[in-house]
Amino acid sequence: MIQFTINKAYFIQALNTTRRAIASKNAIPILSTIKIEVTSEGITLTGSNGQISIENTISVSEENAGLVINQSGSILLEANFFINVISSLPDINVNFEEIEQHQVLLTSGKSEITLKGKDVEQYPRIQEVDSLTPLVMETNVLKTLISETSFAASTQESRPILTGVHFVLSNHNELKAVATDSHRMSQRQLVLEHSADNFDVVIPSRSLKEVSAVFNDDIENVEIFFSVNQILFRSEYISFYTRLLEGNYPDTDRLLTNQFETEAVFNTADLRHAMERAHLISNASQNGTVKLEFINGNVSAHVNSPEVGKVNEDLDTQEISGKDLTISFNPTYLIEALKALKSETVRVRFISPVRPFTLTPGDESENFIQLITPVRTN
Repeated sequence: MIQFTINKAYFIQALNTTRRAIASKNAIPILSTIKIEVTSEGITLTGSNGQISIENTISVSEENAGLVINQSGSILLEANFFINVISSLPDINVNFEEIEQHQVLLTSGKSEITLKGKDVEQYPRIQEVDSLTPLVMETNVLKTLISETSFAASTQESRPILTGVHFVLSNHNELKAVATDSHRMSQRQLVLEHSADNFDVVIPSRSLKEVSAVFNDDIENVEIFFSVNQILFRSEYISFYTRLLEGNYPDTDRLLTNQFETEAVFNTADLRHAMERAHLISNASQNGTVKLEFINGNVSAHVNSPEVGKVNEDLDTQEISGKDLTISFNPTYLIEALKALKSETVRVRFISPVRPFTLTPGDESENFIQLITPVRTN
């Protein structure tokens, strides 16, 4: 029969982190609950939607938690309802007590609330992941890698493999992450400080975005463990499990070339703002494209929407070389690509009006390349 006291604010923070794994509407009703396991060492909160699972531990040694455990045990409680109730309690501390089988009394200040729970035996077990030799990454490096690639993954379930990010570790420390939705691609490569066993996996981009949200900047390093169909991201107190996508990821290396006809370097922010202005008009037209013209060393952007109006803007360049060119594309892809770049300048290289063009950091400081497919226009 569980009994513990905890700081309300700390408890809510831990509950909200765990709730990220719980779907608001779940085909399996038991997955709408949060699992609370109490031992003499701390509390473990578990949430899952079948695709991802989060285990979050609150240790009795954590000063800010103010955790005092009197009796251990475990219970399932309806996640959203329980968290909303805890948030509404009046006092700094919450006393949590199981008063009879699967029934909980919450006391805070002058408030007492009784909730009905369920037996933890109903909760599905999380599949164990082999924890022999993890890949260790700095949290900020992992989160940057995710932000640089996951946006380019597909949101269409018609080709499930493209909804993931392809992670490949070769030579034990050379990591490549790549995402594509077949209209654009983003690829980042880096050499890691720590070596690990080579792997080749496709991780759902939705899961990776949750990884970025769950592991905050206070966490220095994340350990990554792989099994045949699952991956585990783990820090001292948080374990984040997600299923891997099955299937062969397309060979994206064949899309990359070193042969270019036209090349220009822009200020990243200036080009992005110009595209955002163009997008306001292009978004209102049916084909939604921007036309970029390279003529006699000058670059200009054009949108013509019969319904709304026109955009004609000369773009400043820091360098320009090669042949004259006219190319049309979806400005949203370029805006999102520029948002992912951290460098002040961007180098854009073109092969022809109908072949994909590439973006790389202007200073070439990172092994980061993005590719955007143009739109054929009359």
